[in-house]
Amino acid sequence: MFRPIRGNGIRLLVPLLFMLPAIALMTNPKVHAVSWEWVAAAAMGCLLSVPLILTTRYERREDQNIYAVKNVWFIIAFLAVLVIRFLLRDYLIGIDAETKTALFLTVALSYIIPWRIVSYVRFRKLYLSKPKLAI
Repeated sequence: MFRPIRGNGIRLLVPLLFMLPAIALMTNPKVHAVSWEWVAAAAMGCLLSVPLILTTRYERREDQNIYAVKNVWFIIAFLAVLVIRFLLRDYLIGIDAETKTALFLTVALSYIIPWRIVSYVRFRKLYLSKPKLAI
């Protein structure tokens, strides 16, 4: 990337806070999903997080700042996740709107949370490592 990641990496976890209102939507009394649908949505989200986790990397450059590594496969994986979500949305026609929204939020939470946590751990590992000094 062009700009370094500032601070100690806590900003990588900020998007998780933006997902908190989704919990209120998932606990809406109008949502009627059986337990296997919740488990399937969470499993789908965890499965979709794997390519994002595998393609997210960080590097320390000569200026001793940490940058996200550009990766074409990350963009492809991210777009594939979006396409899969939209295809599933059209496939699930027998579910009411509130339940469908809650299930898709479950999918989103299930891939964003692991991806961001692993990204934070990788960033912190690099952040706490000794910078290489140029001689």
